[in-house]
Amino acid sequence: MFYKMIDTRYCGDINQSEVPVFLFYVMPLEGPTMFYKDERLALFIDGANLFAAGKALGFDIDYKLLRQEFMRRGKMLRAFYYTALLENDEYSPIRPLIDWLNYNGYSMVTKAAKEYTDSMGRRKVKGNMDIELAVNAMEIANRIDHAVLFSGDGDFRPLVESLQRQGVRVSVVSTIRSQPPMISDELRRQADNFIELDELRDVIGRPPRDPRPLDAEGTPETADQDN
Repeated sequence: MFYKMIDTRYCGDINQSEVPVFLFYVMPLEGPTMFYKDERLALFIDGANLFAAGKALGFDIDYKLLRQEFMRRGKMLRAFYYTALLENDEYSPIRPLIDWLNYNGYSMVTKAAKEYTDSMGRRKVKGNMDIELAVNAMEIANRIDHAVLFSGDGDFRPLVESLQRQGVRVSVVSTIRSQPPMISDELRRQADNFIELDELRDVIGRPPRDPRPLDAEGTPETADQDN
């Protein structure tokens, strides 16, 4: 974007149309999120919270695209992913994702989730990863310039404030477009930048899968294969 600047030192009482005019170019920032190419980044992904936010917006996260996008925005040192796992489950639906992340540039932080029954007899799972995330963020704070937190949990507000006191800028990725909003107001206010997850849909979202057509009996058709 070009702006016109008039050197008023030569104005006096003369017509300003005769005054030397200088053009200067204003380099746009990376949108309202203010990323700089030479800054050191670390990602802190609250897996359960990000999954819930994506689900509320109606799309799945492509973690390969997510990592590529933030590598493009700066010098990414680490991408942490936090999730809790049930010990007793023979097969966890999240296990394939964890294995893929392990082999594709993410630093995985997991722990055993605790299962219990509440007063209404409902099965509940407790697997809070807040402490692990906070410890990792404090350990790496003096080696990064910018922390990107993928969570809307208001419990992280003191962590964000502490990182800022150490000179680290903090961006928070979540959404206010779900009902109710997934990000707490106090966390959004504390962050240096708020990134609306829905605006990243076309960048890091996984394309929706087309349902297979049904045959006459109502079962999914399979593609013909040559023997």
